[in-house]
Amino acid sequence: MSESGPQTLTRRSSRSAATTTFTLEVFDNEVVPSSLGSIVPILRVAAEIESERPRVAYLCRFYAFEKAHRLDASSSGRGVRQFKTALLQRLERDNASSLASRVKKSDAREIESFYQQYYEKYVMALDKGEQADRTQLGKAYQTAGVLFEVLCAVNKTEKVEEVAPEIIAAARDVQEKKEIYAPYNILPLDAAGASQSIMQLEEVKAAVAALWNAHGLNWPTALEQPRQKPGDLDLLDWLRAMFGFQKDNVRNQREHLILLLANVHIRLVPKPEPLNKLDERAVDAVMNKLFKNYKTWCKFLGRKHSLRLPQGQQEVQQRKILYMGLYLLIWGEAANIRFMPECLCYIFHNMAYELHGLLAGNVSIVTGENIKPSYGGDDEAFLRKVITPLYRVIEKESKKSKGGKAPHSSWSNYDDLNEYFWSADCFSLGWPMSVDGDFFKSTRGTMQGKQARQRKSGSMGKSNFVETRSFWHIFRSFDRMWTFYILAAQVMLIVAWSDISPSEILHKKFLYHISSVFITAAFLRFLQSILDLVLNFPGYHRWMFMDVFRNIIKIVFSLAWLIILPLCYLKQLTWDPDQMRNVMSRVQQAKDIPPLYILAVIVYMIPNLLAAALFIFPMFRRWIEYSDWHIIRLLLWWSQPRVYVGRGMHESQLDLFKYTLFWILLLSSKFAFSYFIQIKPLVQPTKDIMSVRHIQYVWHEFFPTAEQNYGAVISLWAPVVLVYLMDTQIWYAFFSTLYGGVYGAFDRLGEIRTLGMLRSRFQSLPGAFNTCLVPSDKSRKRGFFFSKRFSEVSASKRTEAAKFGQLWNEVICSFREEDLISDRKGLSTD
Repeated sequence: MSESGPQTLTRRSSRSAATTTFTLEVFDNEVVPSSLGSIVPILRVAAEIESERPRVAYLCRFYAFEKAHRLDASSSGRGVRQFKTALLQRLERDNASSLASRVKKSDAREIESFYQQYYEKYVMALDKGEQADRTQLGKAYQTAGVLFEVLCAVNKTEKVEEVAPEIIAAARDVQEKKEIYAPYNILPLDAAGASQSIMQLEEVKAAVAALWNAHGLNWPTALEQPRQKPGDLDLLDWLRAMFGFQKDNVRNQREHLILLLANVHIRLVPKPEPLNKLDERAVDAVMNKLFKNYKTWCKFLGRKHSLRLPQGQQEVQQRKILYMGLYLLIWGEAANIRFMPECLCYIFHNMAYELHGLLAGNVSIVTGENIKPSYGGDDEAFLRKVITPLYRVIEKESKKSKGGKAPHSSWSNYDDLNEYFWSADCFSLGWPMSVDGDFFKSTRGTMQGKQARQRKSGSMGKSNFVETRSFWHIFRSFDRMWTFYILAAQVMLIVAWSDISPSEILHKKFLYHISSVFITAAFLRFLQSILDLVLNFPGYHRWMFMDVFRNIIKIVFSLAWLIILPLCYLKQLTWDPDQMRNVMSRVQQAKDIPPLYILAVIVYMIPNLLAAALFIFPMFRRWIEYSDWHIIRLLLWWSQPRVYVGRGMHESQLDLFKYTLFWILLLSSKFAFSYFIQIKPLVQPTKDIMSVRHIQYVWHEFFPTAEQNYGAVISLWAPVVLVYLMDTQIWYAFFSTLYGGVYGAFDRLGEIRTLGMLRSRFQSLPGAFNTCLVPSDKSRKRGFFFSKRFSEVSASKRTEAAKFGQLWNEVICSFREEDLISDRKGLSTD
């Protein structure tokens, strides 16, 4: 082991020893930084053998320190510097004591003798064939492997050229058995685990046998042809060799796939015969669950999926398992890309197509050799060439957020990046993925050299929604509610101002005034389209052209209706050709209402009537959102962007009826209260105030030419308008409580289940009122404090303050007397 590195670190750590936060006794595998995870087994072995051979434990820790220094020489990782400092202090403390307890003359002989002793007296004693304790034996082989690694490092430091032949033989045996007795999660799929109880289940045997059916596969020359028994190469090993997946990922997903198949296989009805052969129904059930989202995604984009099965029935099951294994391997190695499921669909779509070419034996026209995967061949190729570039985009975008302080429009999160794969434009990336694609704009500067670094890197951008922090979001997000409230208020004002009887509601002149709500609705629609443009403006430079074009067209149309409806409302029909007379023969009977305005209102209301019909019948709306007809897609393009997630999420007809009935009752109560209690009583005072002329204000500077007293009208109506817009929550609390109580009573929920129990609760209401509303001693003290403060006002107000304080004290005393009386009688005051 090198000396310059540890000596340098010794000098550095001695200066910061006083500031270390690690405890010397507990620094091993409990506090190892995540970047130094590979040294955890070495420290574990050192802790286990310290009581028996302290010098060997010291050598293990010194080797762990040297390995940690190689992994992070600058100590830039989180907690690495503190860990090195604590470990070096431990080495300095144990050096002398461990050296005194050394049995052999040198460290090389010391660890060599201990390794041979450990192998002969412990490892070989545990290895009893099928009766061996697999857990203890696997742990022993791992410990022996760590000891041999430390032994080689010590021999290299002391320049020991030859190692005893029995040590070499033992090390080879340990290496072979170490792979056999590797740790596992649930299923021991190696040769040593065949005797385990879980491996004796028929459904597990059937899944394992299906997974090891590797007949007909073209294996690379570097791998041996598989033999049909557990422990050899299987279908997932072939996928790893072709596409470059990680070894541990293959182990995890092999167990995952076997358990999925076995769980479905054991639940089949009727039971398959024989049980030790995997039934095709189990394979199809697992396959449908795994590829449900993928097939829906392909249908949404109008592409044919890549799950292509052979014509013959012999290898169909093998092909299905290969597709499922490929998807699970992609998912298992995707890391944070799992939060982008449609991105995984894109990756699988292309890799499954390559898998079909490999199994079909397609030959390249140029080279004449079998087609190879675009990213395969090398070890961990999928992680380095597919996942890493995608993750760099996520990392780059997350840094732009500046810890959540940056505007939402300046960076993209997982959902924004995933929405790129909701459009067929994602296939422009190609396969292998082109670094010049739109998705890699943010990382293009870091992937194309110095010239690209000098250019300002762009961003892939958002597809459907860009959030801009603004007060106007209150109106934009709840535009239907505000629009309905404003239109209802206009109708109630017209009815209250006209002061007509119910029999005169259908009068033509009155209907003419009521029909002005459509002009107000057109104005509010225009305001909504303007807000859609303004609030999304920061992200429009990152949107697609068709999305921007749709919003601009909506503004144009809403502006056109805002102009057409008032003109038709104010003017009679002057252009009256013969065709228009035939169309409007019945409409012209309404003499007080312009017929052209009625026709314009009918045309204007057609989209709203269609939306109402789709709301009443959610099954049609669900079918429309899932439909791929071009005319329907055109209508959806106008009404809302076609998104992949959230389509067809509508309640049933019964739930929709109950929901609608609830809000009809709530809004009817609210509008009845608003009309009879708030609006109608203020109409006559408003008329009286406005009939007063030639008003002389005291502050004539503010109202120099006031004649109609609009300020008084505004001050009169402002509180009413605020209450009108905000009292819905009060009505909602009332109706939700009433509905919840009735619903709970019928379902026998809660504590109060009968009317007798309900009546008994009224006896406790006075006590609850007294506890919650009558002031406590602390509040009374505050009352005396405020009365004292009132006595400190100016002399001109001192008399009024004294009267107020006296009145306050009388109130407090009355509360005290009532409390005393209630205590004597044993009853709470009402």
